[in-house]
Formats: sequence, structure tokens, C-alpha cells
Amino acid sequence: MENLLSIITFLPLIAALVLAFFLRGTDEAAQRNAKWVALIATSFTFLVSLFLLFGFDPSDTGFQFVEERDWLLGLKYKMGVDGISILFVMLTTFLMPLTIAACWEVKVRVKEYMIAFLVLETLMLGVFCALDMILFYLFFEGGLIPMFLIIGIWGGKDRIYAAFKFFLYTFLGSVLMLVAIIAMYMQAGTTDIPTLLGYQFDSGPITLMGWQIVGGVQTLMWLAFFASFAVKMPMWPVHTWLPDAHVQAPTAGSVVLAAILLKMGGYGFLRFSLPMFPVASDLLAPLVLWLSAIAIVYTSLVALAQSDMKKLIAYSSVAHMGYVTMGIFAANQQGLDGAIFQMISHGFVSGALFLCVGVIYDRMHTREIDAYGGLVNRMPAYALIFMLFTMANVGLPGTSGFIGEFLTLVGVFQVNTWVATVAATGVILSAAYALWLYRRVVLGDLLKESLRSITDMSRRERAIFAPLVVMTLLLGVYPALITDIIGPSVAALVSNHQTALLDSGMAVQIAQH
Repeated sequence: MENLLSIITFLPLIAALVLAFFLRGTDEAAQRNAKWVALIATSFTFLVSLFLLFGFDPSDTGFQFVEERDWLLGLKYKMGVDGISILFVMLTTFLMPLTIAACWEVKVRVKEYMIAFLVLETLMLGVFCALDMILFYLFFEGGLIPMFLIIGIWGGKDRIYAAFKFFLYTFLGSVLMLVAIIAMYMQAGTTDIPTLLGYQFDSGPITLMGWQIVGGVQTLMWLAFFASFAVKMPMWPVHTWLPDAHVQAPTAGSVVLAAILLKMGGYGFLRFSLPMFPVASDLLAPLVLWLSAIAIVYTSLVALAQSDMKKLIAYSSVAHMGYVTMGIFAANQQGLDGAIFQMISHGFVSGALFLCVGVIYDRMHTREIDAYGGLVNRMPAYALIFMLFTMANVGLPGTSGFIGEFLTLVGVFQVNTWVATVAATGVILSAAYALWLYRRVVLGDLLKESLRSITDMSRRERAIFAPLVVMTLLLGVYPALITDIIGPSVAALVSNHQTALLDSGMAVQIAQH
């Protein structure tokens, strides 16, 4: 189908424009119509994206469904997907209808709320499809605006502080990326991503302000991109905006933030840092590996001390993203396969965990762990669902969470056994904080009077969780659904990375696979 990527990307935006200009009124009927328009639009976008998945050829390691046309001041509007980016497109279109369905209890400025999520979906899809650096940057930065509004308008009591912290952290990091993009254009004469992937940026040492920089221009550009993607992931120690954003964001905002927006950082490392700056990536890989290992242990320990459920899950997200950055900069097949698998799995599992918090928050209007206890006595279906995703978060074999962590640790072990050993302790710590949370909220006797009238999940809530349960278990027992798609593209990325290092004359130890 011609222009399929543009259709998928801009369908939600068209629905947002329909809501903005044609839906009138603020009564209950208008609010219900706004929700239905958003739900139908996101569901239809997912159905159309299935044509993308079924028409994709995993054996072709190049970009497919490519669209290119003149756009602005000599810049190109260029879109395409490969074996890596197509899965992030599918994750986004899969999760957005579920996110909209989770917004059904919203009563304040419903039309604007739905418009914000629809615009956000278009911008997120654009990030994963863009094949021009300027186009990518516009989508990447544009996503800040609707998320800023979602937190700042529909968030908790400290929402303004959290929204500005989120915006400033991520925006300041991305300014350096813009400088690097301009520098790349000045050197290579193009902003075309496929062309830049084959371009060799100078990696000879340079002297800057009296300092000799090994890796030269590549190192400077790598650091500029790293500043943006590390904040977006977020990596330790630039992670502090995430817990505040999650705690203050509405449930649907937390789901999108954890499940999709954080993945843009990992995708950026895969698309730009590793293939475009191979020498700098190899030089600075030990730094990233140790930062990731520290993040896994440190944020897991911090999670143990939390009294707010959302904050605990937010810190667990930082720990899980540590496995992702480790796997990416291990720069071998298992590490990269594991990192991508972990991101997709985390999208389902973390999204579901924030929805689990939302279910009881809608009933009790508190996220304090001490306010609960013994919910299994009144909410058996909820207890079962919460247990499944807690186990997936821990990395129990048979769930998708196990595959990503296992592959990542295997990949990292080949590169640095000490980092792998430290990171493996995170598996134990994740079990500690996740099971302790479950024990305090769900198990035990129902002692609190306020919980005696609490009701189990409704049919709508069960319907939202059903696809997430299916995907978490399916990927846990049949991971080839993902690895068969990403495998050839990852193999090509590893091969090109190794070739670029050899061409640069660097003495590196390369694991053969």
C-alpha cells in the first residue's frame, strides 16, 4: 500500500483535528463522543499497522515502505522502517487503544485530554518512522508538548513542578543533539539517515581547549546524542525527573510514558549512536556499561524504600532500562536482541503495572502502599492479574520479562563479566521490591474498614488487561515472534559496527557469532 507509513502516523492527528473543530459541547454526551472518536481512531490505526507487519520482509535488512518527497528548504520528508523500528511502531499502535480505554473515568476537559493523546501518538510514531535527521528531531521534541500538558493539566497536586521538570530535563538534553545534527550536516552534507549510516565521521584525536579528545569528532557527536537519549531513557544519574513525572501523571499518562516514550532513548542509541559513531561507542562502552549496572542496583534499592506504588514502579523502570543500555553497548547479537526484546516486553509489563495501580486508585484515590492490604479477599481477579505482571516484572521464566533480561546478561557477560555479575544482582533485588509490594497490597487479611466495600475489576478493565496478558505470556513462551523479525537487522548492525571498527584501525576484541 502506497504511503502506508504516513497513513499510520497521521491518522491519530486527523482524529485530533476532527475532535478540535467538529465536536462541540461539554456535556456528558459530548465527553462520551470524544472518548469514542479517540478509541475508534487509535483502534483503526492499529488495524492499518497490521498491514505493515504482514507486508514486512524480515530477511531484508534495509529500510522498507520508504516514502520520500521534497518538504521544506531543501529538506526531505522521508519515512521508512526496518526490523528494529517496525516493532516500536507496532508497540505504539497496540498500546494506544488500551490507553484510551483506560481514560474512560476522566471527567475534566475530556475532549482536550483525548486530543493530547492522539497528537502524542502521531509524534511517537513519527520518531520511529523518520528517515531524515531534522524530521526525527521535530517528532522527537514535539512529543514533549502533549506529555507536558497531560501531566501539567490532568496530573496530581504537584503536577506543575513535575511537568516543568520533565520538560526542562528532556529539552536541555535534546538541544545538544540538535547541535550535533547541524555539525553532521556540515560535515556530511546531508540529513538523510540511511546515507549517514554509511558515512564515516572522523575519529582521529583532536585537541579542544588544551584537552586531547580520543575519537575526535565522533566522540563529541556521540556525547551530544548521549545527553539527549540518556535523559530520555532515563539513565542514572539523570533519571530524577521520571519518578516525579510518573507520580503526578494521570494513569494513562504514566502508561504511555513508561511503555513508549522511554523507548525513544533506546531506539536513538540503536539508530544513531551505535551505527553512526562506532569508534566513540566502543571507546565509551565501558562507561555506559558501568552506569547501567549502577543504575540497576541503585534504583532497585531506592525502589525498596518507596511508600508510593507509582514511585516504586517508576524506579523499577529505570532499573529495567539499565539492562537495555547494557545490551545495546555490549554490541553483540545477544546483547542487542535482548535490549530490543526487553524494551518491547517492558512496554507491555510496565504499562500493565501502572494500569494495575490505576484500578485501585480509581476506587480509593490513594497510591500509598500502607492504605491497602488483603485485596485478594475482595478482588480475586485483580490479585491474579497483578500477580502475573509482578512475576513478569521480576523476570519469571515463561513470561516476556525473562527473555530480555537473560539475553542481555548473556550478551554483556561476553564483554565484561564484572558488569554482568553486578547487573545480575538486580534480578534478586527486583524480586525483593516487586514481591514485597504485592505482599503488602494484595495478600494478608482485609483489616482496613475502607477496603471492605471495594469492588473487583469491571468488564472494561478486564478487557483492557486481556491483550497485555496474552502478549506477556506469548512472548515468554515463543520469543521467536520478536527475534525472527529483529534478528537479520541486528546481525547487519553488529556486522557493520565491527567492520567500521576494523576500518578505523582500532584494536578491539570482537566476539564472533
